[in-house]
Amino acid sequence: MEMNNNPSPGNKAGGLTTILEKSLGAVAKVGTTPLVDVIEYAEPVTKHGLVFMDSPGLDPCSTTGQVASGGTTMIAFTTGRGSAYGCKPSPSIKLATNCEIYQKMPDDMDLNCGTIATGESTVAEKGAEILNHLLEVASGKKSKSEELGYGDMEFVPWHIGAVM
Repeated sequence: MEMNNNPSPGNKAGGLTTILEKSLGAVAKVGTTPLVDVIEYAEPVTKHGLVFMDSPGLDPCSTTGQVASGGTTMIAFTTGRGSAYGCKPSPSIKLATNCEIYQKMPDDMDLNCGTIATGESTVAEKGAEILNHLLEVASGKKSKSEELGYGDMEFVPWHIGAVM
């Protein structure tokens, strides 16, 4: 493996040329919510609202920091390539960003968000569906990860410095 500002083969296969592009996509998913704080990795969240954390892009490491901060009690995890991520300290809801991955992995993907791209649903409709699903899981319904028992090995603290 080489250190070239985009170490993930999945990022490259998806057409991203730098980790900056991936980060900009993550920021775009926030919508119009105002930023209220920026914190260090796993630092406790003390403000209500959108908080950015300095963390790596590797899914298990970044989510571990969010859970450790106390600011994450549920995870809405978007995936275009079918990440089977689960996190037992916090229910992980997987949102398939395309219909193909949802159809290939129906037992692991909680919701199909690819219907926005196909024109079958609007962003507002899908947002309402995601919110309703999150409320159901918060009320006791199991996420797909919980049903499958995923999450025992996915609490991964960040190792400061280059990791290959």
